[in-house]
Amino acid sequence: MSLGDGPGDDRGVPRPPIAPHGDDRAALRATAHPVRLRIMSLLTGGSLTAAEVARELGLTHANASYHLRTLLTAGLIVPAGEERIRGGTAKRYRYDAAHDIAQEVARGHRGDDYYRGVFSAVAAELLRRTQETHFPDGGNLMVDADLWLEPEAWRQFKDRIGQAARELHQAACPPRTPGTVRTSTSIAMFRMESDA
Repeated sequence: MSLGDGPGDDRGVPRPPIAPHGDDRAALRATAHPVRLRIMSLLTGGSLTAAEVARELGLTHANASYHLRTLLTAGLIVPAGEERIRGGTAKRYRYDAAHDIAQEVARGHRGDDYYRGVFSAVAAELLRRTQETHFPDGGNLMVDADLWLEPEAWRQFKDRIGQAARELHQAACPPRTPGTVRTSTSIAMFRMESDA
């Protein structure tokens, strides 16, 4: 999931009109669910059907379909075609980071409570992922910082890290692709209020 460098950023970019995609509470409910965060991650590397999502996450087909519909309605995933399976039609879905970022920019700033809710959901998901962590070669990276930066330095770091995150999404492969390794990446960057 990407929260793009939306309007109201440090460059003084004017905010475009907010897209009519429902209120913040509905978007937060769609985003801030641990299963839906996992589904969005799965759909980054390739398109999947509800049956494939269900198998990968150990869900019922009905439950996977429900979560996919919720994400689709919230504009967090996109349709990726259909295929014939045993006389029926299965819809495929994909998470498109570029589409997600464009939606964020078009929608404008959602408010602090929305972003706090999303960050809380991602933090909980990160804790779940650590239960599956493997440290075979010490090749892991953890950075945590509460720093004071000059505004131009902040903008440059945010832009470079945002570009690296977009490249990471573009490099993603479908789940269990031979020769790949499963990884976890969480990036949260935000300006904090100055001490009084």
